[in-house]
Amino acid sequence: MLGRTANGLFWMFRYLERAENTARLLDAGLRMALTRDIVTAEEEWRSVIATAGQRPAYEAKHGTYTGQQAWNFILREKDNSSSILAMFGQVRQNARLARNAISSELWEAVNENWLKIKDQLAKPVGENRVLETVATIRRAGTMARGAMEGSMLREAGYHFAQAGAFIERGDSVARILDIKYYLLLPSLSYVGSSLDKGQWDQVLRSVSGDRAFRWLNAGQIDARGICDFLILDDCFPRSLAFCHSELRANLAALARLHGAEGESNVLMRDADTRLANLTIDDVFDQGLHQFLVDFMKSNAAIGNAIAQDYRFLS
Repeated sequence: MLGRTANGLFWMFRYLERAENTARLLDAGLRMALTRDIVTAEEEWRSVIATAGQRPAYEAKHGTYTGQQAWNFILREKDNSSSILAMFGQVRQNARLARNAISSELWEAVNENWLKIKDQLAKPVGENRVLETVATIRRAGTMARGAMEGSMLREAGYHFAQAGAFIERGDSVARILDIKYYLLLPSLSYVGSSLDKGQWDQVLRSVSGDRAFRWLNAGQIDARGICDFLILDDCFPRSLAFCHSELRANLAALARLHGAEGESNVLMRDADTRLANLTIDDVFDQGLHQFLVDFMKSNAAIGNAIAQDYRFLS
């Protein structure tokens, strides 16, 4: 497979995952803000913007954190290169680059949803349409993944797409956890407060893990338990452990198809060694922030090595 095609598939699914994760985060913020007074709701929107990594760009344009400003900035702001509209545009562009390597069902799912999202975001989104718009974006990701799973050969293209998705998903969950633990909580005095519990609830909702976590933990919201769930529970498809497991399997499949391992496989084994037999006590002994920073650096290094191993730019 040509490096350009592999690059298109890898980044198509990275952007798809990023757009869907941002939509999930926005959905969680919307539901949390609806239960808050005006002052607290502004703090919720500040948290959402910061978690999405868009705070500097947002504050360069806006001086307040009202809901409509915040969600339109995330959804459609033309000066925001990280808006969901811009990200889904990248999904479609990369799908076009890899058009000959994807099924017609996958192309149709991407193209039809791009046209629908573009139409819904052609003008500012009001309060009466925002939940519907977020639902459309989430369905678009689900439809594209379903089309890929149901129609693509398990060849190199499939594994490049999966590698991109799980690199992005792991990075997203690690960033959400790090922002919550290290940046969003204003003071130790808030630990255990309604603000603290509300933010942890937002973390779970933003990764669609709230129902699964409550089912496993009898409805209890516990910061340590949530970290254990999102880092080490390899049954939950958005945990760091699960993302690692899927990424490892897809990189191993690519190595078999190409007849040789590359630097990405070496780095993957090193990352596995660090995560194997780890407990949540080990994570907190090291420091959650430091653990997450190390994870994100390792994850990024694997992504860069994939590009080098398979000559994405050649």
